[in-house]
Amino acid sequence: MTQPGQAPSTVDTTQLSHARAYDYVLGGKDNFAVDRAAAEQVIALAPDLPALGRAQRRFLLRVTRMCAEAGIRQFLDIGAGIPTAPNVHQSARAVDPAARVVYVDNDPIVFTHNNALLATDDGVVSIKADVRDPDRLLEQLATDGLIDFAEPVLVLFIGLFHLVTDAEDPAALVARFRDRVAPGSHVAISQFCVDGSDRAAKAKLEEISVNSPAPMTFRRRDEIEPFFDGFELLAPGVVDLPLLLPDEELPPTKLRVAGGVARKR
Repeated sequence: MTQPGQAPSTVDTTQLSHARAYDYVLGGKDNFAVDRAAAEQVIALAPDLPALGRAQRRFLLRVTRMCAEAGIRQFLDIGAGIPTAPNVHQSARAVDPAARVVYVDNDPIVFTHNNALLATDDGVVSIKADVRDPDRLLEQLATDGLIDFAEPVLVLFIGLFHLVTDAEDPAALVARFRDRVAPGSHVAISQFCVDGSDRAAKAKLEEISVNSPAPMTFRRRDEIEPFFDGFELLAPGVVDLPLLLPDEELPPTKLRVAGGVARKR
């Protein structure tokens, strides 16, 4: 077990990790100098980035609670990131204490932290896997009995697909999950959006991610919409983050996040 501020021996603490940089943006402490430096370069151009990050977390929790209240009892958080309270399992279990939650991430530090946090929590599991290999992930989920694909599940891809390139085909990745989950399942997606984003801040974020394991890919809203093909998009569709939090007042931010929620019939 690693101690706070200590990395597993296999982790290169001189290479940017998007999960750790996001942790820093959200006010967390599980990050290193390279992550803080990268985040600060973007914050210098988009000072409201932390507010945007927190709003995206609220969207994740809002969708989780909505689906739990609708009767969904399984939650699959792919690209979960470093634990930030409240978490998906806390939100889901506030509605049903028996809700099952699986956190998935390919970052070894995320996996280490999630395992430490969830080690004694029955029905809440952390696994190390990559969305870019959906068949392997789906097989593990089914074989280990972590998700019952005969029952509805909420699949969360929050703040993930801007770390997946066009060549890696996010729409096809989502389709693999769509084809496997039961009717009544929901999917929630958000990612950095070209439309309305400040050019300088967008360029800086793309620049600093070039040498990371996952270069940043901003997309237009009409490029994000096909990720929901085969689902029924819920109102208001694929829109800016503030419209996904209609009971909050979120001023326009320098960088924009767009997304939506959809249901499988």
